[in-house]
Amino acid sequence: MATSETFAFNLDIGDIIEEAYERCGLEARSGYDYRTARRSLNMLMLEWQNRGLSLWTVKNTSQTLTAGTSTYALTGDKLDIIEGVCRTDAGDTSLQSDLSMTRISVSTYSQQTNKLTQGRPLQYYVERTPTNLNLVFWPVPDDAKTYVFNYYYMERIEDAGNAANLNMDVPARYLPCLTAGLAYYVSMKRKESQQIAPMLKQVYDEQWELASDGAREKASLQVSPGGYNIL
Repeated sequence: MATSETFAFNLDIGDIIEEAYERCGLEARSGYDYRTARRSLNMLMLEWQNRGLSLWTVKNTSQTLTAGTSTYALTGDKLDIIEGVCRTDAGDTSLQSDLSMTRISVSTYSQQTNKLTQGRPLQYYVERTPTNLNLVFWPVPDDAKTYVFNYYYMERIEDAGNAANLNMDVPARYLPCLTAGLAYYVSMKRKESQQIAPMLKQVYDEQWELASDGAREKASLQVSPGGYNIL
């Protein structure tokens, strides 16, 4: 049996919109139809990130710490910090060392007696603003060494953009979920398809469960008194 021998199937935004409208029993004919669908796609991506961690959005980067400076503003593409370490002697193959740090809550940080204490940072607090995250370290970095905060973060999913030939910033295996979600969003906005909105919502929820279950972390989890380890 002959097969294509290719593994590149994807849908551009125009195809996703057309598929979603067809599931609603509609046609995307006007420029407004495409514009409102792109707006729904952007809303859908924000909903996905409110649902929790999406593994393909996990990225790694670092922040060099300055002696005497406790707070660092991050760029708006960073939605949350997953975990981080304090790295010393960065780049030195024999001396580089990553030391564990603890993420603390605002209440724990507020109860620190002296927030100006300097030393090797042991804890960090993530301050959320409407536009970005701020990292607040305690103790405040001193000048004994150059400290680097190496961390993993959840990146915001890219916007849909304005061109119909662009692809969404999601893995191809999420396309069934993405299309189902957009169909449900469109159905809520069009009187002709509001009656089938509950059915489309059910399909969307099923597709989300399939996609999110397939994307979960596969590493073994070992639980022990006092903490846990991922093997």
